[in-house]
Amino acid sequence: MGRKPIVGGNWKCNPDSFSKLDGLIANIKACDTSKCDVYVCPSPLHIQYCVDKLGGSGAMVCPQNCNFKGTGAYTGEVACEQLKDLGVEWVLIGHSERREYFKESDELLATKLKYILDQGMKCVFCIGEKLDVREKGLDATMAVCAEQLVQIKGLLDPAKVVIAYEPVWAIGTGVTATPEQAQETHKAIREWIAKNVSADCAGAVRIQYGGSANAKNAPDLSACPDIDGFLVGGASLKPEFKDIVAAISKC
Repeated sequence: MGRKPIVGGNWKCNPDSFSKLDGLIANIKACDTSKCDVYVCPSPLHIQYCVDKLGGSGAMVCPQNCNFKGTGAYTGEVACEQLKDLGVEWVLIGHSERREYFKESDELLATKLKYILDQGMKCVFCIGEKLDVREKGLDATMAVCAEQLVQIKGLLDPAKVVIAYEPVWAIGTGVTATPEQAQETHKAIREWIAKNVSADCAGAVRIQYGGSANAKNAPDLSACPDIDGFLVGGASLKPEFKDIVAAISKC
């Protein structure tokens, strides 16, 4: 398919104890990164430790969020300048939990993405629909995804931006989109990019699947031509994470 696979582990607000970090980091280090880009999203408190421990492993540290402006009077936030000083090159934004619980809008996320790219960093940008939308079919699903993408279409540089499609109804529920559902949505996203950005961008941009991916379903999902990897939640806290990386690396 020409696009290098990419798999990320989103630890979210975990673990509850610093003493558990080494075990989680060992799961990341166990991954073969020769054929697949691998990143981990630790909580803000653990970024520096992960950077230090993962150095030389081939895996990248990708914080779960950043602000939109830089250093200064932005209480409770993290700036790209601070992340770069730690040696971090990637940041994740737009996760459904940020959109839902912290009311991050498409407009704010577009501002964040421009700031990230202006700082010379790379970004994993999350999009996805809720269950009531999915139940209305692919057209309704794509209407939501397109609304989330339209404000960043001018920023979609495949060398710097990865899209993570996460059906919100499948996150943390144990319910996974079928390979057919995931593939048709990934294909539709790529077709939207071809129409609204360029065919070259659509062919090169990497689109991850992020809805309860695990070692059991990864092989079938990996076989889908428009799925370029995974954004993994719960399974990234387990030793099976390396098996998910291995599954997409074989395709």
